[in-house]
Amino acid sequence: MTKWDANMSRFQLLRQLALPAVAVVLLSIPGAFAQEAPATIVDPTSQDEIRQFCTNIADSARDQRYLLQKQELEKLRADVDTRIAELQKRKEEYQDWLKRRDVFLKQAEAGLTDIYKKMKPDAAAAQLQEVKIEVAAAVIMRLGPGQSSLILNEMDAQKAAIIANIIASASDPNTSKDPS
Repeated sequence: MTKWDANMSRFQLLRQLALPAVAVVLLSIPGAFAQEAPATIVDPTSQDEIRQFCTNIADSARDQRYLLQKQELEKLRADVDTRIAELQKRKEEYQDWLKRRDVFLKQAEAGLTDIYKKMKPDAAAAQLQEVKIEVAAAVIMRLGPGQSSLILNEMDAQKAAIIANIIASASDPNTSKDPS
């Protein structure tokens, strides 16, 4: 007898024992083979009562649903109003900061220009070469033509050319126009 035949005979033995075991389990469950209870007969008058009851409470149920929806909408409106108030507060803070920044920049620009007006051209050129190119262009543009030319003459030729291009672009009337 091969392993295959031995396994098949074990399988057949298990199959023969399993069927009676399942039958014992099913018979031991109470009500496993119970029949369905007959349907209860509903009195037609009770159907009318049920319909009347449902009709009577329909309006109050609808009113309750509307009340819950109204409360939810009021809660959402309050939340939106709170968020709008917070955004308005932040907007006012930002506008205040922007005003203070603009005042500071105007004072700084005026003071910075005055500082470079009083400097010697070679010293001003050395310092302006080290600041942002836009700042250097803005300062040179505010100085008089004589002093500006002396400072640009003392600067590195490449930086002086970039600054000259920025100044030329700033004076071009088409630079700030909307392309549309």
